[in-house]
Amino acid sequence: MAEQKSGRPIAASQRPTGTDKAIATGKRQYFRRRKVDRICLEKIDYIDYKDVKLLSQFLTERGKIIPRRISGLNAQNQRRITEAIKIARMMALLPFVGTVPKEK
Repeated sequence: MAEQKSGRPIAASQRPTGTDKAIATGKRQYFRRRKVDRICLEKIDYIDYKDVKLLSQFLTERGKIIPRRISGLNAQNQRRITEAIKIARMMALLPFVGTVPKEK
């Protein structure tokens, strides 16, 4: 608990937070946006391999599947998305490799 020099606790309204805390400690504070599972948020029950628009949101422009720590999906939905992407690739709905820059 934060205390004043006299030993008494500081009121919650007077404690340094956010930018004030960064100035007091000398460290930068970073705002980290909370990741949300878009599949749960939109209440999608079945992830269809034919839904290319949805699946392409979880691919990089090079064609790699975006990992769970970046996409924010829970483990079950990440597995379902991965399986659907792999099936869509086999059906030639999605590319195995995205656009590769040409060398000069």
